[in-house]
Amino acid sequence: MRVIAALLIGLGLAGLAACNKPAPGAVAQGDMSLGNPAAKVTVIEYASLGCPICAKWNNEVFADFKAKYIDTGKVHYVLREFLTGDAPIASAGFLLARCAGKEKYFQVVDAVWRQEAPYLEDESKNAEKRDALVKIAQSAGLTEPQFEACVTDEKSVNALNDKVQKYVDQDKINATPTFVINGKVYDKGAMTMADMDKAIADAAAGAK
Repeated sequence: MRVIAALLIGLGLAGLAACNKPAPGAVAQGDMSLGNPAAKVTVIEYASLGCPICAKWNNEVFADFKAKYIDTGKVHYVLREFLTGDAPIASAGFLLARCAGKEKYFQVVDAVWRQEAPYLEDESKNAEKRDALVKIAQSAGLTEPQFEACVTDEKSVNALNDKVQKYVDQDKINATPTFVINGKVYDKGAMTMADMDKAIADAAAGAK
């Protein structure tokens, strides 16, 4: 979602758009990733579960990207959790994915993007959004009370907000999706497979 500052003021993340000079971040402890950590190319995606553009990329491009690059060991993919668009859904979805456990994390993330996509730009659909998240939680083995405890845990909520603020302050991320491929920032939104093919080829050619 490209326009985000107003939505994040309530989360203490105002000033998100104040700086436009992204600084790529290295893979850090606690990052959720897929693929070979020793791959020549690392693709970091800053994305939000409340961002319709991110959902579209996940739902239409990610499967091909994963099959071509992650599953073949050519790319180490890292997802960085951000809170753009429908920030409450993004927060609840990422907290739920963490509560489901590392083995189910990406399964939950994918399910949130797929099930929430029709509702993300409709503020009148809050009941449907919650019901979709509860169903995802149950499919991951959590009860509804466990889901509620997970997404309202103050310590976890604060940790997520702090992490996002770090991405704003240190990595200079101001919109989603933003991709960083071997340190080069691609911040023009969702990348097509053709875009990704070229960027990864360039990154691999320049890798030592």
